[in-house]
Amino acid sequence: MLFDERQFSSQPAQACSISHSGEPDEHVRADDISVRSREGGAAHAWRGRLFDIVFALTVLIAVLPVVILLIVLFKLESPGPAFFVQQRIGRNGVRFPCLKLRTMKVDAAARLEALLATSPEARAEWEANHKLKNDPRTTAFGALIRKYSLDELPQLINILVGHMSVVGPRPIVDDEIWRYGHHFAEYCSVRPGLTGLWQVSGRSNTTYEQRVALDCLYVRDRSLALDVKIIFRSIPAVLNSRGAY
Repeated sequence: MLFDERQFSSQPAQACSISHSGEPDEHVRADDISVRSREGGAAHAWRGRLFDIVFALTVLIAVLPVVILLIVLFKLESPGPAFFVQQRIGRNGVRFPCLKLRTMKVDAAARLEALLATSPEARAEWEANHKLKNDPRTTAFGALIRKYSLDELPQLINILVGHMSVVGPRPIVDDEIWRYGHHFAEYCSVRPGLTGLWQVSGRSNTTYEQRVALDCLYVRDRSLALDVKIIFRSIPAVLNSRGAY
């Protein structure tokens, strides 16, 4: 069975009291995508949800053979489950089970803890970006599919269920809430996305502060037209694996 029904229980996330200084930077580069035109909230909501369902269902059917092949190849390299399910923060601060193809070793948590305890450089990188460029937890094949974001294909199911949208801020974990400060409410006002303004504007090559600013910029100026632009800009961003690790 792919899902445990208990994983789909909704729990509101607790807002963090740590403040984030400043407003989103007006000079944050969004790779020349115009974000000035905003549609009405209700109109964008129903059009956006319909678009999400049609897009996710179409793409899921098309990539299902690829997902099956990736699962088989990964199982040949590493024992353990094919899917990684992690609680992330969604719309209105509700937690949901975010799906990914597993790309890390089964003892990934212990490896991370040991690395951060012994390497000041790795700890500094983790504290700055909540990511590691040279991550010892990732398998060789896992690193390859992460490079091209193929591990995120199961999130098409999250979109169909209604946890996520095609476009939006990337879903965060509890440990990242404080980084948004008082902008956390803006993050929670929309569904997190499979892709977004941050992904096509440098992704992990940006700072976390720039990521927050880009998320806020998208939330404040979102429209179906902007979503389509971001989707088309996501294709070369993924193929060039820009900022992906």
